[in-house]
Amino acid sequence: MLRALPRCVTALLFVIAALTLAPAANASHASTPRLAGDPSATGPFAVGYTDLTVSASGRSFSARAWYPSSTAGADTPVAAGTHPGLAFGHGFFQGTDQYASLLGHYASWGFITVTPKSQGGLFPSHSAFADDLNAGLTWLTTQNTTSGSRFMGTVNTDRLGVMGHSMGGGAALLAASRNPAVKSVSTLAAAETNPSAVAASRMLTAPAQFVGGSADTIAKVSDNQQKMYDAKPATTQLRVITGGFHCGFEDSSGFGCDSGTITRAAQQKLTQGVTTAWLLYTLGGDSSLYDQVWGATAQSFPGVVYTAKP
Repeated sequence: MLRALPRCVTALLFVIAALTLAPAANASHASTPRLAGDPSATGPFAVGYTDLTVSASGRSFSARAWYPSSTAGADTPVAAGTHPGLAFGHGFFQGTDQYASLLGHYASWGFITVTPKSQGGLFPSHSAFADDLNAGLTWLTTQNTTSGSRFMGTVNTDRLGVMGHSMGGGAALLAASRNPAVKSVSTLAAAETNPSAVAASRMLTAPAQFVGGSADTIAKVSDNQQKMYDAKPATTQLRVITGGFHCGFEDSSGFGCDSGTITRAAQQKLTQGVTTAWLLYTLGGDSSLYDQVWGATAQSFPGVVYTAKP
């Protein structure tokens, strides 16, 4: 029957059929839409945020949560459906507001992220910071079933991950090595910590992504992320942004920051692309992104050197 129709009509029928069937095939991940042709672009959700106090696992600290919403701004409702949860660790002596662009980007793609404001002084405890990241995930899991909570019924507690920049990246590795609930790890210019993030990487079973900058003079790839990647058993990848610098993962540079051979905007765009694809694939259940994470597109991605143990 279709052979008797003009080619353009046949093609249109196939497109309509695909669009009609797609929602049923992906109903379990309805809150993380499969629209990630370009994960570096802003996602389909408005961005909400709220400041709060996390009390969980015997720990208590101030934090900000970024989340998908139907209305942008502070204290808006969380978007309907369930969403993967993240805990993000800041860098040494850095405020969580330094990562607003990145965390807002993840929220636009359907991720709820808790960002502890703890361990921000000159003498932070890396081990305690890792515990704070895990406490953030525990708190988010508890909020999912807490009557009256903004996050009640909105967290996919089977899809939890940790992230971080610099010290926070190292702490994220420590946290993941202690927490079997963590299903994915992504780090930005992760720095060696005490206890050792390299040693923690060796014990990780969750997939881990290490993102660094080739021009980073503070947490050099060769001394930090390369060693973590080498220690981590599969599944893992190392993505090095050509010309990227340590502070280029943040929204602005402060005292003691370095510089690279690409602009901050270019570095953030690349970072958002490779990390969002990773998160959507490993936590969001979007198998259509395989090529952007492990395939030919990932291996030839302009401006990012790719190494992997799938």
